[in-house]
Parts: sequence; C-alpha cells; structure tokens
Amino acid sequence: MIKEIGDTFYPNGERLILIADNLNTHNISSFYEAFPPKTAYELSQKFEFHYTPLHGSWLNIADCELSSLAVQALGHQRIHSVGLLNEILSDWQSLRNLRQKSVNWQFTAEDARIKLKRLYPTPLFE
Repeated sequence: MIKEIGDTFYPNGERLILIADNLNTHNISSFYEAFPPKTAYELSQKFEFHYTPLHGSWLNIADCELSSLAVQALGHQRIHSVGLLNEILSDWQSLRNLRQKSVNWQFTAEDARIKLKRLYPTPLFE
C-alpha cells in the first residue's frame, strides 16, 4: 500500500509524511522486510514517519468510537450485503452526530507535566 501511495498517487512527491501509531511494524525497517533493498531504500527516502503520542492521543478517541459502533450498530448480527452494512453505518453515524457525543478529558496538561514529566518539557514561558 505504501509503495502504491508513493508510486501512483504521489509519484513526484519528494517527502511524504506518514502519521502512524506506535505499532512495531510502522517503521522503515518494515520496508526492508517487504521489498528488495533498492526499493526499500527508495521508500525510506520518500516517507517520513510521524508517530501519534502514546498517552491521551486521538487514537484513544477513535478506539472509543469504534467500540461504540461495534456495540450500538453492529452487535452480534450477520450482515449479508455491503448495501445493508452501509445503511446500518449511515443510520448509526447520523444518530451519533445528532447526539453530539464529546470527549471529556479529565487529564489536564498540568497533570500530564507532573505524571509524565519525561514526555513534557518545561515551557519556557508560563
């Protein structure tokens, strides 16, 4: 997929930034496992990895939404067609958006600076 993105969608891109979670396969060494060395090197020069934070990231919010989707919309039912799946997902999304669920962050930046001191540099100006 990464090779297709680089070759097909952005063939003239000099540097493509890839935002990834911290999964152990999301790094340049994976290119060398999947491709011959020349291709892997070319991809490693074209893609730059930026990783999401380990704590309090948007990924936690996405996990919560996917969990809600699984429980509220999909449950344990068998869905027999893509059309039906799209209808179920669309209905769930519309209802979810109407309810305007939000995330209530209880962990403040000040708390993070205390608990996760090594991850948060001291601000120059307070």
